[in-house]
Amino acid sequence: MMLVLPVWVVIEHQSERSLAVPGGSSMFADANGYQAAVQDVLDLLILHPRDFRARLNWIEFSDLYVLRAHETSARIAFLSVPPDRVFVTFPTQRGSVLFAGGSVLPFGDILLHHPGDRSHQRTTGSCDWGYVSLSPDSLSEFGRTITGQELVPPRRNRTLRPSLGDRQRLLRLHAQAGRVAEANLTFSGRQEVLHGLEQDLISALMSCLTNGEPKADRATPHHQAAVLRRFEALLAEQPHGQMHVGDMCNKIGVSEGSLRSACTDLLGMSPGRYQRLRQLKSLHGELAHADLKPDHGVEIIKRYGFIDLGSFIAEYWRTYGELPALPPHTGRTR
Repeated sequence: MMLVLPVWVVIEHQSERSLAVPGGSSMFADANGYQAAVQDVLDLLILHPRDFRARLNWIEFSDLYVLRAHETSARIAFLSVPPDRVFVTFPTQRGSVLFAGGSVLPFGDILLHHPGDRSHQRTTGSCDWGYVSLSPDSLSEFGRTITGQELVPPRRNRTLRPSLGDRQRLLRLHAQAGRVAEANLTFSGRQEVLHGLEQDLISALMSCLTNGEPKADRATPHHQAAVLRRFEALLAEQPHGQMHVGDMCNKIGVSEGSLRSACTDLLGMSPGRYQRLRQLKSLHGELAHADLKPDHGVEIIKRYGFIDLGSFIAEYWRTYGELPALPPHTGRTR
């Protein structure tokens, strides 16, 4: 599954045949471009978009899809794993902290997602992370042939701590795949090189999954994740206007304490603040692409629940480092 427009990595074969492999590398100077690249899997809320930069390396082997990401500032993401894929997510650099489902996923741990997982991730600063994905059938087949164990996709997400040797091997090969993707058209070698790299990655991944030590499971985040899925659905259904927390709780059928607790633990902020930031993101995109006529921009802003124009412009500037694209009839000075 491609997340960005493919760059074709061409591997020269000894007999002058070539193998075209979709993959490549992209750098992003703004949050909008990065969101467009990962929108099939991640719905992002960048907390400091004016400071955000990112880089993606990706490569699609015959059985594996590999992605590596470097992000410069904090963000929240609503992850949607396709039902026909199994994802294994992990930080790729020491010091990178990734929160998944309310728990810290530290460097050295891996998270095995269940197919169709819809959950929240967040970071608190610069982060390097990545994932490997494969089909459930491939997971079962590789488990049998490589480890002699029947591997099936989990019904719930599982966190594992592989042995030092296994995780170092996985990280080394994952980084190597990223370098191959980054090199794109300048990379040349025999077809066997790419095939060998994929086979080594599969072997390392199977070792981590079968021999990794399971981390303690907690029941509470599963309930909180369900609350936030309903919360996200509500925000998607009613993107305009500011809803009070009590009204949101009534609509999704949870107590105010449950919603506040879930948002604090999994999102790192209150439900009201998350709602406002989501609306600001949507409003930013709408203003950037709208064919604004006199007073049309003000109508859009008020529709999103921002009543005071001066306060909105100040908040917009603090967040994006630019003034909103408003026609001069709004009274905004340039």
